[in-house]
Amino acid sequence: MTTTRHPAALRTAVRAAAAAVLALAPAATATADDTSGGWKGEGGLTLTSDQNSAVDTYMAGARRAERTISVQVRAAASLSGAEIVGFDKRLKSPDSLKRKVAGTLAEHPERNVASVLAGLTDAVRYTLRWDDAVYNQGVTRASGALAQWHNENTKWSNTWGRASGYKGLNTGWRAPRSGQLFEVQFHTPASKHAQEATHTLYEEQRLPSTSPERKRELQREQDALFGAVPVPHGAESLTAPTPRRAPAPASA
Repeated sequence: MTTTRHPAALRTAVRAAAAAVLALAPAATATADDTSGGWKGEGGLTLTSDQNSAVDTYMAGARRAERTISVQVRAAASLSGAEIVGFDKRLKSPDSLKRKVAGTLAEHPERNVASVLAGLTDAVRYTLRWDDAVYNQGVTRASGALAQWHNENTKWSNTWGRASGYKGLNTGWRAPRSGQLFEVQFHTPASKHAQEATHTLYEEQRLPSTSPERKRELQREQDALFGAVPVPHGAESLTAPTPRRAPAPASA
């Protein structure tokens, strides 16, 4: 995959994206969770007071990093002709984030909250969508632009070639200055619709209180919905952009 090489267009897109993000500043600063002490969620999920405080601190850092990340993602969308879906939900909600952390700790009691937070990839997240006919070109241009702006690609999960289950392209990135991990999903209209239709099923499937039999039933329902999603020609072969190389040091 090649990166985008249009300096003037890049600068124009970044300036436009920055203006748009600044205009949406109130939405970018989600209300902090003021819960004192621990946290309790559905399905018996809990966080201790210290764990809850650690998640709150992490969320504050993610909110600070999001504004710069959003400028670049909006610019990449503009350059590639993508529609940004659900931009107002680019920050994971406090309850959703705490549910994910608590669920991971319940499934892996040997881990601590610091290690779980360090591995979170979707506290800041975005979805870009193109029609099937221009999907491959759009993904190439958008991911190439993000790489060109020194975002490190940390995940490239291309599941378009799967026989069953989720279909789409989920990517992870590390912002160059803040180090904040963020997720960008690349979808078609049909794959995004299937993702939204299966979200409630997926959330129920992840709960510790869900029985193994019910989990299998939920998986079958998800498989059926994703099985009806058309695969853009060649989408299963899309690969991550080539990492940017640091410039060679000047000769002495």
